[in-house]
Amino acid sequence: MKKLINSTDNLLAESLSGFVKAHTDIIQLNDQPHFIQRTKPTAPGKVALISGGGSGHEPLHTGFVGFGMLDAACPGQIFTSPTPDQMLAAAQAVENGGGILFIVKNYAGDVMNFEISSEMIDYPNETVLVCDDVSFPKSHSTGRRGVAGTLIVEKIVGAAAESGLNLAACKSLGDRTNLVTASMGVALSSCTVPALGKPTFDIGEDEIEMGVGIHGERGRERLSMRSATEIVDYLTSFIDQDLNPQKGQTALLHINGFGATPLIELHLIYELASRYWEKRGINICRSLIGNYTTSLDMAGCSITLSLLDEEMLRLWDAPVHTAALRWGC
Repeated sequence: MKKLINSTDNLLAESLSGFVKAHTDIIQLNDQPHFIQRTKPTAPGKVALISGGGSGHEPLHTGFVGFGMLDAACPGQIFTSPTPDQMLAAAQAVENGGGILFIVKNYAGDVMNFEISSEMIDYPNETVLVCDDVSFPKSHSTGRRGVAGTLIVEKIVGAAAESGLNLAACKSLGDRTNLVTASMGVALSSCTVPALGKPTFDIGEDEIEMGVGIHGERGRERLSMRSATEIVDYLTSFIDQDLNPQKGQTALLHINGFGATPLIELHLIYELASRYWEKRGINICRSLIGNYTTSLDMAGCSITLSLLDEEMLRLWDAPVHTAALRWGC
């Protein structure tokens, strides 16, 4: 294993320090316990959005702290949930009279620790649970995982909170956005967690893993390597079955890289996926392509489709200024 690190023990702390130093106009770091928050104050009464999760998915979530998105993000160790004391400290730092909205990916550790923190804080609070991964049925014992669609929920709800929507309205909008968002991914390789020093699973040169999560876990099915068109057809068919988009609907198409896939391949996947839905009469009116919800050094990508109404489209287009996502400012 070759990694640009000093030691596994101080990797997160040193990385966070460098990240914040590079973006001091947007964010600041609370050292103990770790959380990232906005540098500039927000308007009184604004709903404060807090998210977080294990590190290794950068820029999710710390890269989305800033105007138009999150007020704070709590990073855990690599692929490890943040602790309740991080979330409590973040809430106390950013609550500004409008209450707290937690945006949580559906993984057991994240859900448990965010629930504990929500019971500890004295402010009104709500939770949006993101579960956009269609690799498994809705009846799966732990529910569907939250993956790349988390970014879309954070952006749309972040813009709504910035515009002055109250806590109940932001919660309702987040749940509604989650319901019309579906994702599925494919891995060409596993990833290497520094503390383990080896790949999280073995995969042959002529194999791919369909329906992977974002923590280096295996997917729903292992297949032989095939063309990009065949891979896209497989992934989009699951998304189609879940969302059942109708002719004339407006959609956002997000192609997310897992960390080791070049943009030339991600743009090819976008071309094929957009062609797939355009042939079915879906209006792909917005796009996002790049590495946004990664899995360390995994090769592969995920496809996310969000069906947008006029309100969601307006909020997606609203100004945003974060380390990893910015337009209109």
